[in-house]
Amino acid sequence: MVAAVDAVAEKVVAQLREECATPATRLDGVATAMEEEMRAGLHEDGGSKIKMIISYVDNLPIGSEEGLFYALDLGGTNFRVLRVQLAGKDKRVVKLESREVSIPPHLMSGSAAELFGFIASALAKFVADEGDNKVLDGKQRELGFTFSFPVRQSSIASGTLIKWTKAFAIDDAIGEDVVAELQTAMEKQGVDMRVSALINDTVGTLATGSYNDEDVVIGVILGTGSNAAYVEKADAIPKLEGELPKSGNMVINTEWGNFSSSCLPITEYDQALDKESLNPREQIFEKLISGMYLGDIVRRVLLKIASRSSIFGHIKRTNLKTRFILRTPDISAMHHDETPDLTIVAEKLAETLKIKDTSLETRKMVVEICDIVTSRSARLAAAGIVGIIRKIGRGTPGDKRRTVIAIDGGLFEHYAKFRQCLESTLVELLGEEASELVAVKLTKDGSGVGAALIAAAHSQYLN
Repeated sequence: MVAAVDAVAEKVVAQLREECATPATRLDGVATAMEEEMRAGLHEDGGSKIKMIISYVDNLPIGSEEGLFYALDLGGTNFRVLRVQLAGKDKRVVKLESREVSIPPHLMSGSAAELFGFIASALAKFVADEGDNKVLDGKQRELGFTFSFPVRQSSIASGTLIKWTKAFAIDDAIGEDVVAELQTAMEKQGVDMRVSALINDTVGTLATGSYNDEDVVIGVILGTGSNAAYVEKADAIPKLEGELPKSGNMVINTEWGNFSSSCLPITEYDQALDKESLNPREQIFEKLISGMYLGDIVRRVLLKIASRSSIFGHIKRTNLKTRFILRTPDISAMHHDETPDLTIVAEKLAETLKIKDTSLETRKMVVEICDIVTSRSARLAAAGIVGIIRKIGRGTPGDKRRTVIAIDGGLFEHYAKFRQCLESTLVELLGEEASELVAVKLTKDGSGVGAALIAAAHSQYLN
């Protein structure tokens, strides 16, 4: 049996607790800084660390939409095609069919024509399989396109690719309009379909939320990555050119992952993670709050303890030096362990990190580290949401409107202690009275169903 927790380990944890502390005053500062950055980003492009991208979505679905709509969700090594049948207020989504297709690796670094040709051929097969479709009644098919890569949008159905991320490297697509590429490829395949909207997954989450509850005004992704979108008054966007939309509203994709501020509680572990990342000094907020990073922050703390103390045995016999070996589902499992002797913690440490024969005290310390890192994440995410709520003039004691935040992502959905902490922090920051009218709702598949719903809300056949 390895020794109980020693003074060195306790000191590392005490320092972590202090450096990750998020008292309400600090969170208030984060919310204020977020609101200031939002204003700066709305004023002019490049005016802020957060891009505040105009989505050109000026109408969100409200539940009364009818008809058959399609979605294409392209964001990684697979893409999905969906067919969604809507039947108005009472019946809502009456039929939903989808198909997932793997992209052959050679197409991810080939030409734009090859990639979009492959996608269009899958869409053609999907459409062909439905046979003679009575629901369309002679109308052209309409599609919402979720494209989860950086684009510069100039209208609801056009956007030029800024750069590829993930495993894609198709040089001749950069600077090209991805909607035009898809439209051309579909025409070559004989698919008569109009791309009515180009969106990202966060805008899609907001749309799906709005479809199910008209009081949803903010959509947030809290999963592997993190982002937020919200409904802004069009006349509060100085950089919006041309005439204002009839609705008077505009959905803004904040790209809040790139937010940073001196208010943020940043530790040596965060600095090291950032320095070794693929995008140093970028996405600082995302690196503090999203599921991609929480496990690795915990691993770095454990590594420091192991380098100064013998409670984990010999470092060389462990996996503590392997980056990203400890994933957020692992820390969630340990954090939620309610067995009397923390058996799940012991199993995770042994299986994942090759740390065996830990004492109960050591396992309790590991749970505390998970708690410190996750609480900081949830509380900062809540502060970001409060910044958006304040920016749109809601959540004040006199405000009688209901404000609902639609949230998607595995971190929020599967990590119960994260979700509970986020919800209780919203109450703490908004106050009892105002928070009674603020709610968060798990909202799934914004990137699929959400895209079809936005296509419906921007259909060419609307009166």
